[in-house]
Order: sequence, then C-alpha cells, then structure tokens
Amino acid sequence: MTGLVVCAMVLVAASAYGVIHRQRNGRVRVRGRDGGKRLAAAELGAELGERATLVQFSSAFCAPCRATRRVLGEVAGMVPGVTHVEIDAEDHLDLVRELDILKTPTVLVLDADGRIVRRATGQPRKADVIAALGEAV
Repeated sequence: MTGLVVCAMVLVAASAYGVIHRQRNGRVRVRGRDGGKRLAAAELGAELGERATLVQFSSAFCAPCRATRRVLGEVAGMVPGVTHVEIDAEDHLDLVRELDILKTPTVLVLDADGRIVRRATGQPRKADVIAALGEAV
C-alpha cells in the first residue's frame, strides 16, 4: 500500500513539473540577470540590426533549433531593421557561459545598441517574438 502512495505522489509531482515546464518553454521574457549586458558585433560575428537583433544559440542535433531558425528568419524578413544571427553554442562556449545559456535553442532579443532586452528558452512563437521586438525598439 505504501508503494502505491509513493508512486501516486511521484506521478502527481512529475505531472505538475511537466505542466509548468510546458507553459514556460518558448516564452519571451525579461530576466533580471540580463540587465545591462551588451553584445557587440565582434562577439556575434555579424553586424547588429538597425532596430534590433535576434540572437539564436543552437546546437547541431537540436530539432527545435531548426524550427526556431525558420521562425526568426521569417520575423527578420517581415520587420525592417531586424537581423537574425545564429550562433553555434558548442563553438562559442565562453559566450555561452558568460550569458548563462543553459539549453538550446535560446533566443536573445537585443536592441539597436546590443543590450539584451528579452530572452526565450525553447522554441518561441512568432507572435511572442514580434511583441518582444516592439518592446526592444
């Protein structure tokens, strides 16, 4: 009987974690630790956008990274002055550690000066990215 109770408690805890994780995954939000951090063109390996830059950290075997690349490319094509830069996390470990990138894909929204204004972990939705760009400009 005790084993059944323990099993039920573990199942409830795992379900609660899954629901919370699913709700947070892909959300574009402000993170307190990003305040004031800036990225320059030299760190990114590409020029910053006139209005904003979407920086995507990816890895080679990440399936959501391909979908994120497509979404961010579409947004950059739709919104004038926005650039999409993709960075291979494995090749830029110092930058990954400095920015506290814990999983791929991670998307950073930079303003025109290269300051981090928003962050998303997981695959973001196009509407969320466009809304974050409105706040970055």
